[in-house]
Amino acid sequence: MAPAGRGWSRTLGNTRSFVGNALGGLRGWSNLASWAVAGTLAYYLWVKPARQLQKEQEERAALAAASDPYRYVEKRKPIPDPQDTGLIYGKKKDPTKSDN
Repeated sequence: MAPAGRGWSRTLGNTRSFVGNALGGLRGWSNLASWAVAGTLAYYLWVKPARQLQKEQEERAALAAASDPYRYVEKRKPIPDPQDTGLIYGKKKDPTKSDN
């Protein structure tokens, strides 16, 4: 009968081999360098332009909102409701004995 540790080592070796083949079959520094180049290219070709476009769109939207002459601007603070209940129509709360 085979030792118990052998099954684990075979599974680990198969997994390592699968991952190595999935990454292109390169090992060591060449693998790391190829991933670094691919990541750098992906960043400069897709991620950075997408972020820059989003930032420009936000800036354009902010400028359009600031230059809109018909936008609503609150010119005075709202007057608070003096009733205790906060209702426009309603009975005021009766003062309790603890309030007097």
